[in-house]
Amino acid sequence: MAQNCLINVLEDSHVSPPPGSVPTTSIPLTFFDTMWVSCCHMQRLFFYEFPYPTSHFMQNSLPNLKNSLSLALQHFFPFAGNLKWPPRPQRPYIQYTDGDSVLFVVTESTAEFKHLTGNGQIPRRGHELEDLVPKLAPPSMCSDGDSFCKQQPLMAIQVSIFPYVGISIGVTFCHVAADGKAFGHFTKSWASICRSEGDLTFVDNYPPDYSRDLIQDPRGIWSIFLKEMSNAETSTRMNRNDNVRITPVISKTQVEMLKKWIARKFVEENEKQDPPRLSTFVVTTAVMWVCLIKLHLSKKTPDNGICRFLFPADCRDRLRLPKTYFGNCLTPCIATARRNELTGENGIFVAANAIGREIQEFEKEPLKGIENWISSAKEVLKECEHLVSLAGSPKLRVYETEFGFGRPTKSEVVHIGSRGSISISESRDGEGAVEFGLSLAPYEFHKFNAIFEQFPFN
Repeated sequence: MAQNCLINVLEDSHVSPPPGSVPTTSIPLTFFDTMWVSCCHMQRLFFYEFPYPTSHFMQNSLPNLKNSLSLALQHFFPFAGNLKWPPRPQRPYIQYTDGDSVLFVVTESTAEFKHLTGNGQIPRRGHELEDLVPKLAPPSMCSDGDSFCKQQPLMAIQVSIFPYVGISIGVTFCHVAADGKAFGHFTKSWASICRSEGDLTFVDNYPPDYSRDLIQDPRGIWSIFLKEMSNAETSTRMNRNDNVRITPVISKTQVEMLKKWIARKFVEENEKQDPPRLSTFVVTTAVMWVCLIKLHLSKKTPDNGICRFLFPADCRDRLRLPKTYFGNCLTPCIATARRNELTGENGIFVAANAIGREIQEFEKEPLKGIENWISSAKEVLKECEHLVSLAGSPKLRVYETEFGFGRPTKSEVVHIGSRGSISISESRDGEGAVEFGLSLAPYEFHKFNAIFEQFPFN
């Protein structure tokens, strides 16, 4: 385990779009956005090899990184703006005003870069990753016409230098501004501009689409969601703790073995029922769900307790929205199974079946029961004995975020653990492989590894 490290702040500044490039613009929150008003801030880390001293980065790389960010923000201006909360019943909105900016911090770290970017079951201290992502400024009060309203900045960025070894780029942002796909569009656009030293071809070919009128809401679902969330405090980030982080990887070969094993079990157990589509997502998340249920199994937990697996599904294709629609467009999906079924010899089959069926229901009717999404979720989770929630998707292709330093050595979702969540992405180890991010108590580390290694990968 790495030793305690020091963080030295080298620069604390702000980056705006080019002056006069974006007019004052207000974007109302849709019901998809309003779902996330009390969500903890999202935190994503990218690590890159950089075998040069700090002075080299500050003189040669930092100016281009900041200039390209400014050019990217010209197109992705909501991230430089603020979330505004006018008095109810008015709708919250995102507003950009000329001169608004993103906090940009540069630090130097004494942490061990190779340790932090380790894969597999190598444990890393969670707080060492937390030190590499910035904090958003707290909400403040501002004038809004004849009244006052609360406002919240939407993004902050921290670049950390590990002298002669590497750098990390950490981003904290409010989920109300964007989901993972929209955020990935921003980071890849920024990276492309940086890599090409100012060429805007990528973002010109794939400009973000802010057309909120594409999200039909004749029943005012946004107001129902806002009322449901009105009593919830907005979380900022997870509390510092002594948890360790690990990155289990399921290889392409193991994925194919899992698919065959589950398909065979399905024939044996359910001959009259067609199996759900056994995608890489379905079979790998089934493994992780079962792992975590077994990890927290004890004599005090009821055998027939209800377990839930919560994961997001992107609605852009289902609602025929542009692929570059910028905002939130996620449906919450909740798979359900009994604890004794998940911990039995056919646990992975049970988990895959539950997750696969939930995806099928989403594909049939992605907005089914939408007005009750939040209230129903609260009731469902209240009955739940154990919840696992998922952040991310292999389809986000985080390892394609290249700023000119090469492909990321590692990417991490830092905020997992604040709500008992895990993360998923494609693996840096090869096409078809999947990696997960987990936050575990130190005493759970060896137990988890023992459980994970028992699965039918062979």
